[in-house]
Amino acid sequence: MPKVVIDLRMVRGRLHGISRYALELSRRLPALAPDLEFIGLASPDGLPDDLGPLTPSFPITRCRAHFLSPFEQPALALSLGQAKPDLFHATSFSLPALWPGRLVATLHDANHLAMPEQYGPGRVTYYRVVVGPRAKRARALVTDSEFSREEVARHLGLNPYKLQIIPLGVDARFTPPTQGELAEFRRRRGLPERYFAAVGSTKAHKNLELIADLAPALPAPVALLAGRDAKAELGFPDSTLELANLSEEEMPLFYGGATALLLPSRYEGFGLPALEAMASGCPVIAARAGSLPEVVGEAGVLARPDDANAWREEATALFRDERHRRALVEKGLERAGRFTWDACAQQTLAVYRRALEA
Repeated sequence: MPKVVIDLRMVRGRLHGISRYALELSRRLPALAPDLEFIGLASPDGLPDDLGPLTPSFPITRCRAHFLSPFEQPALALSLGQAKPDLFHATSFSLPALWPGRLVATLHDANHLAMPEQYGPGRVTYYRVVVGPRAKRARALVTDSEFSREEVARHLGLNPYKLQIIPLGVDARFTPPTQGELAEFRRRRGLPERYFAAVGSTKAHKNLELIADLAPALPAPVALLAGRDAKAELGFPDSTLELANLSEEEMPLFYGGATALLLPSRYEGFGLPALEAMASGCPVIAARAGSLPEVVGEAGVLARPDDANAWREEATALFRDERHRRALVEKGLERAGRFTWDACAQQTLAVYRRALEA
């Protein structure tokens, strides 16, 4: 039985989009391919205990070095040498330079090369020395969007058509919550009846400073989910409601209770929060940048990431015009329904099978 090792080393702490991608695949692939043996490769600390339904059902082995750490490459080669997989799926930016076996690599974006000032010379060197050369020898390359395909190919000197686009999905639990569920969530988290949601991090390309600057002029406060102390670091006003962390079960409630999600990121390889918000019944105002126009389509509002007046006007219009807001909710639900993790897993499995036969 062919053995496939899936990289889960980046799954630590609060789940970001890449962690969710690796876990959602791991959750579905064993049932889709009972003829394959799956193993997960975790960090030295193993996987978090609170993954719930995202916890993989297959065995997990631990790598001896952390993701993108100084000793990562020899430790990764040792782990793969011991596991003896027929195929390794590198689900993030870390590719095995010292292991020569069959490789499928998912390269979600090229932000480390597009914005080197945010990551330092070490990360850029890693891309040039490890990721680029190993990607050229991979059996298959996958990315999330047309934008990412062009970016990855341009920065790494690859033929763009070597990268297969497989969009991410939305978990079925992201659905519009009931009024009773929203009332309990707002009470528990101290949120008002109306608020604007903002998610991301303090990284410059997430562009949350734009929302911080216009927050005093918005007709409702901003509920910020961007990590501990992000409110002060980004300069949000006192009226901002900072949520240091939310459980996975609370995310549909957070989105579903918001007047709109404000997503001003200048660079996204996909933009999973936009889809999850739309699936939860939350209109989206997103930046006309990166992959966001590709993902949101005509189901949301797009604005230039540096036009604060446009963001204020669009947010205010959604707050005041419930008919306009409901129309976007319906468009968003239809749009989000086109993206499923089942489809992502099925297309990924087809990539595996071609790589195993090559």
